[in-house]
Amino acid sequence: MTELIEVIVKFITSYIAALGYWGVGIGMAIESANIPLPSEIILPFGGYLVYTGQLNFYGAVMAGTVGGTVGSVLSYYLGLWGGRPFLVKYGRYFGFSVKHLEMADHWFNRYGEATVFFTRLMPIIRTFISLPAGISRMNFKKFLIYTFLGSLPWSILLVYVGLKLGQNWAAIKPWFHRLDVVIVLGIAALIFYFWRQRKKS
Repeated sequence: MTELIEVIVKFITSYIAALGYWGVGIGMAIESANIPLPSEIILPFGGYLVYTGQLNFYGAVMAGTVGGTVGSVLSYYLGLWGGRPFLVKYGRYFGFSVKHLEMADHWFNRYGEATVFFTRLMPIIRTFISLPAGISRMNFKKFLIYTFLGSLPWSILLVYVGLKLGQNWAAIKPWFHRLDVVIVLGIAALIFYFWRQRKKS
């Protein structure tokens, strides 16, 4: 299994190295369209290419952010046009399960449209939240703005980490599940803060 993962990582990084900004953007679009291609590889490797001088930091960040937004739009329209029955029936063919839909539904129903913004920094859910947004027919302009603004800090963080690690960029992989926990706790604290503020007013 480890050897297979290494082959996949090598393929992805070779692809990105050959295409530069386009490689980062297309890779992030694929991930955000619910296809399991981890941004934890794409963006840090983009940061490594910044380290080597092949890419510009801001260019890599924007490529990742725009690519993620484009992929999310595809997911939005999949939810809008296909609806829940389509996703339940065919979702497994592109790595999507009923459990993922229930998770995304829970967040979307509980916190509303702003969920599209803050879940972009959360593990797993960040790639699936576009589907219930489409199913609920969320205003597309708001969806686009929230998605772009939510994807931006994620791209900045991972590209920056790859830049700082340089040749050791791949060392981030074993730490990412732990980092995801920290991010989730931070977002939970932020939600609690806004909830308290709303309750006081």
